[in-house]
Amino acid sequence: MTKKVLVGMSGGVDSAVAAALLIDQGYDVIGVTLNLWDGKKKSDCNTGKTCCSLEDVEDARAVAYHLGIPFYVLNMKELFKEKVVDYFIDSYLKGETPNPCVACNQYIKFDAMLEKAISLGCDYISTGHYARKAFNSKSGRFLLKKAADPSKDQSYVLYMLKQNQLERLLFPLGDLKKTDTRNIAKEKGLRVFEKPDSQDICFVETGKYGDFIREHTHREIPDGLFVDREGNVLGRHKGIINYTIGQRKGLGLAVDSPYYVVEKDVLTNTVILAHKADTLIKTFTARDMNYISFEQPKSEFKAEVRVRYSSKESAAVIFPMENNRARIEFVSPQQFVAPGQIVVLYDNDNVIGGGIIER
Repeated sequence: MTKKVLVGMSGGVDSAVAAALLIDQGYDVIGVTLNLWDGKKKSDCNTGKTCCSLEDVEDARAVAYHLGIPFYVLNMKELFKEKVVDYFIDSYLKGETPNPCVACNQYIKFDAMLEKAISLGCDYISTGHYARKAFNSKSGRFLLKKAADPSKDQSYVLYMLKQNQLERLLFPLGDLKKTDTRNIAKEKGLRVFEKPDSQDICFVETGKYGDFIREHTHREIPDGLFVDREGNVLGRHKGIINYTIGQRKGLGLAVDSPYYVVEKDVLTNTVILAHKADTLIKTFTARDMNYISFEQPKSEFKAEVRVRYSSKESAAVIFPMENNRARIEFVSPQQFVAPGQIVVLYDNDNVIGGGIIER
């Protein structure tokens, strides 16, 4: 019997090619676009700055028509607001630096969409993510692996996947380079073959997070003080939500050597700054740990650790703690570890797991 796959089609080239490749592989493919957010403006298709727009839906629909597959739009706006937008706002108000794309993957694409796929009688779901999966017959576990192309690898934002989700997930682009994907799209006559990638957070259309939070909470975000680690006042900030860990530009300070944001204290409404030499972190904690390669570990282990999507991996020792938390200790101190961001653990190409940085 032909296996049926529900493909999440964002309107971009990656998910379009994923659907096309699955058809070539003999799957019975259904395309679906998730209606997540009602934006005030249309996206700029020349810059590709946002996703989730009406143009994206129509691009996905046109690709599905070209490929000759059924296509549906699923309304998940209420769930998206609760699990992604509200989380994003709450996290910033707590002084954290959230990762809404990870939350969207976790609760929308690989939870709600999978549930919908099963209700439709589908055997698998698929997306245009650049990652790979494998099965370890010795452990009986599915593994999440980096994509073949390091420059496009998206395994970092997939660390939260559970075994029941990996079992039903297909990653058709895992062995491709981006240039391969665009070439395939062009060869197959898909109109999105030159469409730019979406970059910014889809629901923050202006790119100004502070303005978005003010608009949607109707709260006044008070100014406060910039201080150094010793508590010395360096100047005034324009609201704690406007700054992120590691930020150097836009602080508005007249100083001889640059300062970086290293901490945000919501209780005192202060933003703590330090010179680059004083930004190193040796150890931190993480919550909501998810392990893919093995069950919840009982003893310490070594791993390569990435604390930002664009950062390099660093050697560390992982110390499991109670309540699904862990203490991560770098072999060599690292810079700009941001609470609210994601820490992902690697063993070569395998994603061991990950969690949310607390520090």
